[in-house]
Amino acid sequence: MKDAYLLNRDHLAPWEPERADEFFTVERQSQVIESKLAQHAEGSEVPFVLLDGDRVVGALTLTGIVRGPFLSAHVGYWVDKECSGRGIGSAAIAAAIEFSRQELGLHRLQAATLTHNAASQKVLKRAGFEEIGLAPRYLKIAGSWQDHMLYQRILY
Repeated sequence: MKDAYLLNRDHLAPWEPERADEFFTVERQSQVIESKLAQHAEGSEVPFVLLDGDRVVGALTLTGIVRGPFLSAHVGYWVDKECSGRGIGSAAIAAAIEFSRQELGLHRLQAATLTHNAASQKVLKRAGFEEIGLAPRYLKIAGSWQDHMLYQRILY
């Protein structure tokens, strides 16, 4: 993951929280992976790595998995700058929808995009997500609190 993040550091910077230099080290990525696996074991997160052959070209994570009457999760993803427009994000979202429905038994997925992230919005809409509203100053991205569009996909 370290190499994929390093190659995409500038590409991802406008779309993600600020990252300290240590984030891009093997040690820190090992800690991140351990944390994700622990959350997976607890049932609150499912991390996926997107591959093109043996090369990491992105990631998708189902987070904030809620059981009970809500049966919902948040989906977030990123794709390598060299792979944008090749359908990798769309394929990952489609797989996440099926996994969430079939394996997790979820009723709903939610996603959020920066208001100006037209490419991600297109991927979500094509996958059947519907826009549910604007969330002002929703996440601190690239050093400032930024508005996001919220989307949902009802799975059944």
